[in-house]
Amino acid sequence: MIDFEKLQYLNDKVKSNTATQKERDEYMSMLYNNGSITKNQYEKYIADKNSNDLLNTAITIAGILLLGYLISKLAENNQ
Repeated sequence: MIDFEKLQYLNDKVKSNTATQKERDEYMSMLYNNGSITKNQYEKYIADKNSNDLLNTAITIAGILLLGYLISKLAENNQ
């Protein structure tokens, strides 16, 4: 199960370009371990950690995950 609070925190830091390399690595690892990015995407990130294209893709994917999480929480509260 993914830690959505941690994902939100890391997503915000990556998006604002204030994340350390360790935080970016953890962010990409979380997405990979959750199956949100492919092994190929993760390996490309590892090979070129300065790739903004992959980080921008990851931000979009994390945004979708976080939106789904928020919708599920709202649905739970409305029942």
